[in-house]
Amino acid sequence: MGLSRRMFTKEFKLAAVQRLERGSSIGEVARALEVNPNVLHRWRREIRQGPGNVFPGHGKQRWAEGRIAELERKIGQQALEIDFLKGCLQRIEARPDIAASSKWAGCSPSRRRPTIWSG
Repeated sequence: MGLSRRMFTKEFKLAAVQRLERGSSIGEVARALEVNPNVLHRWRREIRQGPGNVFPGHGKQRWAEGRIAELERKIGQQALEIDFLKGCLQRIEARPDIAASSKWAGCSPSRRRPTIWSG
């Protein structure tokens, strides 16, 4: 089983590089933050190359946003299915030949839920 890749926020990366700029050694900062020294070198290089748009991501939030979008799509799909089934039920209840012969005829709407059979 592989290890998942850790993700760091922009603020965390900037704070780590600031510690390096204040004179702390790569080894000290790497041990203190539990980060590979090569990662610190890369972060410092990225900041020096383009300080304006450095670390454009949002760390772990990127996964959360994707998950939220996925769940919103799922909710939308289920809402469509519910609306469709409600329409089907209304059409069935509106037909007098089916509604009169139904075993649910004369029951209140709350009693029209089918029972779950254990098999």
